Parts: sequence; structure tokens; C-alpha cells
Amino acid sequence: MKISVVTATLNSGATLRDTLESVLRQDYPDYELVIKDGGSTDDTLDICREYEPKFEGRMKLISSLDKGIYDAMNQGIKLASGEVVGILNSDDFYTSSDILQTVASNFEQNADIDAIYGDIHYVKADDTSKIVRYYSSRLFRRSLMRFGYMPAHPSFYCKKATYERFKVGGSNDYYDSSYKVAADFEFLVRTIFVGQIKTQYVNKDFVTMRYGGASNSGLRSHRQINSDHQRALKENGVYSNIFFLGLRYIYKIGEIVSFKCGIHPSPCKPE
Repeated sequence: MKISVVTATLNSGATLRDTLESVLRQDYPDYELVIKDGGSTDDTLDICREYEPKFEGRMKLISSLDKGIYDAMNQGIKLASGEVVGILNSDDFYTSSDILQTVASNFEQNADIDAIYGDIHYVKADDTSKIVRYYSSRLFRRSLMRFGYMPAHPSFYCKKATYERFKVGGSNDYYDSSYKVAADFEFLVRTIFVGQIKTQYVNKDFVTMRYGGASNSGLRSHRQINSDHQRALKENGVYSNIFFLGLRYIYKIGEIVSFKCGIHPSPCKPE
């Protein structure tokens, strides 16, 4: 089973090496890395070209202007030739070397599932050894999407055929790039809640994320997230309201506190 890993880059030179090294460390050989660059002006492309020979033909690289990260993801997925597709952001990296093997094994053992997902954890941007938060998808249920809760998108691996089945209405895209920060949530609402695709939770820490991305960078960002979530639910015919969406912050605070108090089991240490 071939797995396509899609990475969108834009001036990612400071973090991209960690991302690429974590892919190279994977002990599953049947994969490709599709990098869609948005026209970087730093050393991102130099790093990509430096690493390209190490992938021994398993890297696809394209650099052109795009409309943002979700448009870049769309372009990357269109280039993907794998049976299964996952997204790995350019400031994130795999937590361990057996992630792709875990993905492949779960799909091979459960041929009828459309997607799998697991856990992730956040670290300080300037010190990736300092864990800030553990995000577990274990409690996820379709009904909780009304409250803005979703499985950890960086751990989400979906069949390419499923992506093709659930394109944005009237387009050839998978993620709706008109959303500013939550097109991933809209995609999951469209596929999991409305489309009722078959999913499976995997009890594993997939990805290490640097804290401070578009989804966790301040009050203005959270206002935009709530706005995008409301829009995504409404456009997909799913009832929710401001109160419902606000409740997930209680869970989020509890998640952070429980981790700091040692209630939640510690994630794997990055290799």
C-alpha cells in the first residue's frame, strides 16, 4: 500500500529539516513525499533540493504561487499517487519512526475503513523537548462535531478515493480554501459527520507540533476559528450555536491541566 504524505511549505527553512528527517526515518518504504511550495524566498527550496536525493525518487516537489495553505494542500493531494493520503505540516514532524507502518497496517487489517486518526502533541516552538499539551482523539464521536470538536487533523490519513468522493461542491478541490483557518474542520464535517465515512481511532501519538500555528496563536485566531466553525456547520446543515462551540474550550483547558498534573499518559518522546 502506497502512502502519500503531503507537505505545504512557505518560507519554512527554520523547521523543514525536522519534518524531512522524520519522514526519512520512517521504517515503512512504500511512500512518497509531495511538497507543494508557495514560492518561498528563504532557503526552503534549497533545503528541499538538498534532501531530494536522500528520498531516492520518493519526493515530488513543485513551487508556484498559491492562495494559501489549503490551496497548497489541494494541489499536493492532486499530485498524490498513493492509495492513502496524509498531511504533514512543514513545522511539524513524526513523533516516531513507525507512523507510516502503523497507518498501512491499520488499513490493511481493516479494508472497509475510509480513514484513520490518532493523537498528537504540542511542544514549545523554540524547544521541542518541552511538551505543552497532549491532544487525544480517543473520545471523538461524530456528534461532538456540533461542539467544534474533531479528531486531530495532522493524524488523519484518508484513502485518496475518499478525497475524490467528497470534493467541495462545484469544484475540483478537497479543502475549501475560502476558509481562513478551519478548512480542515469543514472537510471533516463534510466527510465524517455528513458523509458518514468509516473511520477508526488508533491509540498512538502520530505527530509533534510546534505550538503557535494558525489554530493556536491568540484571541483573534480563536475568534476566526469559531466563525469558521459556525460557517462550516451551517453550510453542511449541522445544527450548532455559540454556546455549543464555547464548551470545547472547557475540554481543552481540562486537557492541558490533566497533562500537566500527569493524569494523561505522556506521549512518546520524539526520536
